[in-house]
Amino acid sequence: MATDHALIKAVCQNSWAEASSCSTGGHIDAAVCSSFSPIPMNGGSESCLVSGLEITSTGPTSIEKASGESVKLDCQFTLAAEDTGPLDIEWSLRAPDNQREDTVVLLYSGDRAYEDYYEPMKGRVHFNSPDPKNGDASISLTGLKSSDSGTYQCKVKKAPGIRSRKILLIVMVKPSRPRCYAEGPTQEGKDVVMRCVSKEGTNPMEYIWEKTSGNMLLPSTATLDAAGGTITVKNASAGASGTYRCTAKNRVGSDECVMQLNVTPPPNTAGIVAGSIIAVLLILLIIAIILFCFCRARHRKKYEKEICNEIREDVPPPKSRVSTARSLIVGSQRSSLGSMSPLTCMNTADLYTTRSPLLRSMTGPQVMHLHLRHHWHL
Repeated sequence: MATDHALIKAVCQNSWAEASSCSTGGHIDAAVCSSFSPIPMNGGSESCLVSGLEITSTGPTSIEKASGESVKLDCQFTLAAEDTGPLDIEWSLRAPDNQREDTVVLLYSGDRAYEDYYEPMKGRVHFNSPDPKNGDASISLTGLKSSDSGTYQCKVKKAPGIRSRKILLIVMVKPSRPRCYAEGPTQEGKDVVMRCVSKEGTNPMEYIWEKTSGNMLLPSTATLDAAGGTITVKNASAGASGTYRCTAKNRVGSDECVMQLNVTPPPNTAGIVAGSIIAVLLILLIIAIILFCFCRARHRKKYEKEICNEIREDVPPPKSRVSTARSLIVGSQRSSLGSMSPLTCMNTADLYTTRSPLLRSMTGPQVMHLHLRHHWHL
């Protein structure tokens, strides 16, 4: 550099204002001015001392990584004989606004590294070099989380020099495995909508649809929404059926899902209506049959009861005593006259008269049984 070193030093020592003009576009080269550090002198005035401390890293100042990965934040520096003070290295996470203080992540001071200084990164951050004072203040951060995103500052101090470097770290989340499905009806003539959704992933996200069967081409009436993850097939036909694949991706990763689309003919509406009517009629018919059988059984029971009452009114029953023999004859009469249920509601004397129309319809053996029964009563 052509600028005279003594002249620069004289300018810095002349006044603090003159030295400050270095960084504001003054006549002295800014790179040269940066090698001078103001320190208070005995008289209280500001002066400048030459510092050989420099940060030499030339790597990227903005890094994007996926969650779960590791990252190296580079901070290489050099020292000179003029830097005689103790070496301090500080890595901090800059506050997003001026209302809060920066968060110190780890330190190197007094020939000792303090790597568990910041609890959320405990065990995940450390210096790359076992001895940072040799010129490597770089750090590594493992198991990245989205909360690790931010601006990191490496500050190296060795009196009279102080230098710093900032690196922006963006931790992005890879897309999770998306879910593919058809939304709504998938019938011919309808607009078929297929949707692809990934629950996790840092924006901006992009969704890409492909057809992997048949002619491998998307339907000509298909409309894609790359940001929303949908594909709409207007007036779908059977040719739109097939296997589709959706890929969700962002800058740090991707994942995909596969679905089968079957476009079916529209339903036969007339057939469905006719079938419904027939089903209703069958149900009504069954109900009618049940009601008919119930009414018929009830009418028959009422008729039999009326017949019994009419026979009892024709002849009053004679006085009789109950005996064991009578019970036996009644049992015999019931077994032999099983088909004549009305007899169970009548007395023997009621039948043993020609006035009873039932007696005239009885056969010889039946009359004989009744005669024997009457004899036992007498």
